[in-house]
Parts: sequence; structure tokens; C-alpha cells
Amino acid sequence: QVQLVESGGGLVQAGGSLRLSCAASGRTFSRHVMGWFRQGLGKERDIVAAISWDGDNTYYTDSVKGRFTISRDNAENTVYLQMDSLIPDDTAVYYCAARPNYGMGYDAVAYSYWGQGTQVTVSS
Repeated sequence: QVQLVESGGGLVQAGGSLRLSCAASGRTFSRHVMGWFRQGLGKERDIVAAISWDGDNTYYTDSVKGRFTISRDNAENTVYLQMDSLIPDDTAVYYCAARPNYGMGYDAVAYSYWGQGTQVTVSS
């Protein structure tokens, strides 16, 4: 069982940066693939980025490549999403998710555990 709590969301102007954090409980954090998803108003929940259990493999959706960076600290049971050069289209609720280490997952259905979400709003 893994419990996840996101933090770091807020309101930022276009071009600005935010760093999201996701603190995980449980001793099996390092055995999980971690992902960040987002859901805009009236839209589906889509993957933003994912990272393997050891941090060696990462995935980014095309729209955030070169702007967002996912990382993890297994000693601190925390995964991060550094978001730079934010644009209004990045506005959404951002969710942290965990998937048992069966390989990278790219869809919401592949993840077993979810945080409550944190709002990110980018003004133009």
C-alpha cells in the first residue's frame, strides 16, 4: 500500500516555474514506477511524465518535453516535477501516481495509487 500527497501547486504567470512534490508513505516506494498526470477542466486525465523505480528511465509527453523534469529521491520517498516555461495550456489539476514495478506505464489505468491532486494555474 502506498499513500501519496502532492504539494507545490499554485498560480504563476506564463513563463514562470513551479516545482511539484509528491511524498509517499510506505516502505515499498522504491519498488514503484511513479507518474505525474494532469486533468484540465472537462478533459481526461493524461500522463505528463513517468520515472522508473531507479530513476534511470523517464518518459515525457510531447507537449512538456524540454520544459518539465521528473526526478525522485528514494531515500526521502519523494518524487518531483520541475515545471519551467509554463504556458496557460499547462493549467490543470496535477496528480501523482504509483505503479508496482512491472515496467513503465503510460495510461491512468496502469497506476494503482493516486494522490488527491494539486491545482496549477498559469495566467497569460
